[in-house]
Amino acid sequence: MMEVFRANSALFGGNMAFVEEQYERYLEDPQSVDAHWKQYFDSIRQQTKDVAHTPVIAYFEALGKQSRPVVIAASEGGGGTKAAQVQSLVNAYRALGVHQAHVDPLNRFEREKLTELEPATYGFTDADLKAPLKCATDFPIAKNATLNDLVEALKATYCGSIGVEYTYISDTAQKQWLQDRLESIQSKPTFTAEQKKHILERVTAGETLEKYLHTKYVGQKRFSGEGSESVIALLDDILQRSGEKGIRECVLGMAHRGRLNVLVNTLGKQPADLFMEFEGKYPTDLSAGDVKYHNGFSSDIQTPGGPLHLTLAFNPSHLEIVNPVVEGSCRARQLRHNDEDGSKVMPILIHGDAAVAGQGVVMETLNMSQTRYYRTGGTLHVVINNQIGFTTSDPRDTRSTIYCTDVAKMVEAPIFHVNGDDPEAVVLIGQIALDFRQTFKKDVFIDLVCFRRLGHNEQDEPMVTQPLMYRTISKHPGTRKLYADRLTSDGVLSDGEGDKMVADFRALLDKGSHTNKYILQSYIPKFVVDWSQYKNRSWDEPVKTSLSKDEIARFSTVLTTVPENFKLHSRVEKIVADRQSMAAGKASLDWGMAENLAYAGLLNDGFGIRISGQDCGRGTFFHRHAVWHDQNREIWNTGAYIPLQHIKKDTPREFTVIDSVLSEEAVLGFEYGYAITDPNELVIWEGQFGDFANGAQVVIDQFISSGEVKWGRVCGLAMFLPHGYEGQGPEHSSARLERYLQLCAENNMQVVVPSTPAQMFHMIRRQMLRQFRKPLIVMTPKSLLRHKESVSPLDDLINGQFNAVIDDTEGLDKGAVTRVVLCSGKVYFDLLAHSREKAIKDTAIVRVEQLYPFPDNVLKEILAQYPQLKEVVWCQEEPQNQGAWSHMLTYMRQHIQANQVLLYAGRAASASPAVGYASKHATQQKSLVEDAFSPDLAQHQLVWR
Repeated sequence: MMEVFRANSALFGGNMAFVEEQYERYLEDPQSVDAHWKQYFDSIRQQTKDVAHTPVIAYFEALGKQSRPVVIAASEGGGGTKAAQVQSLVNAYRALGVHQAHVDPLNRFEREKLTELEPATYGFTDADLKAPLKCATDFPIAKNATLNDLVEALKATYCGSIGVEYTYISDTAQKQWLQDRLESIQSKPTFTAEQKKHILERVTAGETLEKYLHTKYVGQKRFSGEGSESVIALLDDILQRSGEKGIRECVLGMAHRGRLNVLVNTLGKQPADLFMEFEGKYPTDLSAGDVKYHNGFSSDIQTPGGPLHLTLAFNPSHLEIVNPVVEGSCRARQLRHNDEDGSKVMPILIHGDAAVAGQGVVMETLNMSQTRYYRTGGTLHVVINNQIGFTTSDPRDTRSTIYCTDVAKMVEAPIFHVNGDDPEAVVLIGQIALDFRQTFKKDVFIDLVCFRRLGHNEQDEPMVTQPLMYRTISKHPGTRKLYADRLTSDGVLSDGEGDKMVADFRALLDKGSHTNKYILQSYIPKFVVDWSQYKNRSWDEPVKTSLSKDEIARFSTVLTTVPENFKLHSRVEKIVADRQSMAAGKASLDWGMAENLAYAGLLNDGFGIRISGQDCGRGTFFHRHAVWHDQNREIWNTGAYIPLQHIKKDTPREFTVIDSVLSEEAVLGFEYGYAITDPNELVIWEGQFGDFANGAQVVIDQFISSGEVKWGRVCGLAMFLPHGYEGQGPEHSSARLERYLQLCAENNMQVVVPSTPAQMFHMIRRQMLRQFRKPLIVMTPKSLLRHKESVSPLDDLINGQFNAVIDDTEGLDKGAVTRVVLCSGKVYFDLLAHSREKAIKDTAIVRVEQLYPFPDNVLKEILAQYPQLKEVVWCQEEPQNQGAWSHMLTYMRQHIQANQVLLYAGRAASASPAVGYASKHATQQKSLVEDAFSPDLAQHQLVWR
């Protein structure tokens, strides 16, 4: 018999789940499986140590036999064959029952009929269906049940208002947990009358607010959540049970649909405040502000386990981009709570069906979810699936997957599809999802299938593009009425009690009062951050960024001491030896040593440091070496050593450097979320090449540059963007400096182009030592990292400071200077070399190290020292339509005198950031340097006065 089974490819291929479940039962009790299976598994146990099933064994040992479902004993004589057939039917429902689940409240499409779910497919007759079931199955069913009873129980579990996808999960313990949880109750909730009334009250709150706004503010955009009101009941129960389970903070991220409803009914925003926004009234403390359906909010609610702090993240119209921001904020909060596994802080992401399937940042964020430095202990995802997205007229154009949530399968997250018209099923699934997250610390998805009562916005007419769908919706009485009628029919509500809930809620809205009874009015959370001290500060406030000679010596010892029995690569050994010489004052400091010393000083001052990006530990250009790798051990086997983690002992703040996943958008979004949550940690994102940040442009435009003026979100995030023209082509030259400068206004961020290691050192230090938290954009060097002129003496760290502008350093007679060449970055050293080679004495070279906020007064003072100045030249490597030229032109026209002219030396305007031919690059570079000193420069271009 077993030979026949082994030869059956269907059994050992697509139905492997059946074999695994037989084996799991065997592990629990060898006598519970058919004799043929027992014989086969006995032989396996004799031949192997069974390493693969160790987690399964451990799970059953921990679970205990008492909690396992009832197993019907196998019958004698042919029972093995019948057991296989029955178990195959059970497994088919577990894997495919979701396709016949009644999860669509509009019931627009006929559910797929699958032969795999028909008993006849497995050889069962009508007589078999009515006969007592005597063969073995692991589905919990009464001992005297018939096969028909089993089929009905399977349908109730997997084909009712709830459809589940989980059989693709590799971890057997997770699958068994889900199986036990669903099958033990056949996916049927058992709420008390009071609990049912509370669920109805929350659904009523959701619907009544939408209808109230629709009648009071006719035609105003609000992205109504009408049709998905069950999400309010779902969030209410999740949050209450989260607090009961010890969760102290939840950070929510969601786009527009239903956001105002969540703000009022979940987070407790005063309806009166919302109404003022509808009426055009807004706070005056923000220079720009944002539309009401982008705004965030924070509050505290009372739960059975104590206060729970809620935060709804601000979110622009880029929908899913908030996902990594929420995750980063949660990670920072977890560290504040000393929450190592995510038991105290939980992220909740609320998606739209079209967005969760269509936007790549969803995948990028999921890809990070179980990595060491981006995990948050699992995210609870809720998809408000109104089955329409924006206005996709044809379902064939919506996506290429069966379900909008199929992306969740990449991380083996369980997916619960649930009918939004069954609020009890919705709440039940929320409970199961939360418990799964808390048990296994991984993501879980709830696909709340509902509908959209109105158009994409309240000015849209959906009948134009979806006539049949909206004909069906127009006849739908609403989730609240369906549920209220059901409770009335069941005797839970008295006649008219449901209508009274609506009236009571409207009365609250008329008063502008709170609609969530759990809101705590005056509670102050333990871990609250006072951000007021970082507001209204000036970038040039004086601050001491230097270190003493003793401090540098002490830090250098830690930074250059190699642990015993730790073998460095020969090139790294040379770098460490060189750093020892630098610390002793025997050699000038390079960029890598200066940067590491800056971090060491901040760590000693009590600040944390978090650097992420691709290849950050070593540094893309082999300069940082913050992480050392033992050449005789793998990194995960104590093969890595991080000297900066040993600067200061017994401190909650630490140095973290991360070689991130190959993503810019999600990783930068995560770091932004982290930085706006923790002002005492220097958060740095480094691009492998500067223009790789192009892939994260939405984070830069919508959050980093404008988050403070729109939402009041203070942020000290630093972006390190390698920049410099070395002939490496369009994608490896320019960090697109011009884009950042174009975003600069209202002192919203800082743009710096340091030219020496000391400048980098002081710039890093001042970013934290000032109480000035603005994003810092740094054009970091590439070839300059090892340029013989781009070094600094040790004294520049001991007695120096950051200089926004650096005057000419060649000792020129200022009275003889008639031209000043202004520049930033690497081109300075090319200009310096040419000036020295040609012995030019009438031209000074001045470096503008900080391009924004522009150091007007400093530059004005420097230029005033040249009494014979006639020409001011801006020289750059970038094409004329790029780089800093347009930015500098605006400021320099304010500073040049009537007898002076402003000139440009650089590449001609170009559609590409740089050429791809090395020879052409060299020709262009030579020409722009010569132009900067050419007496004929003014004759070949427009002169600005």
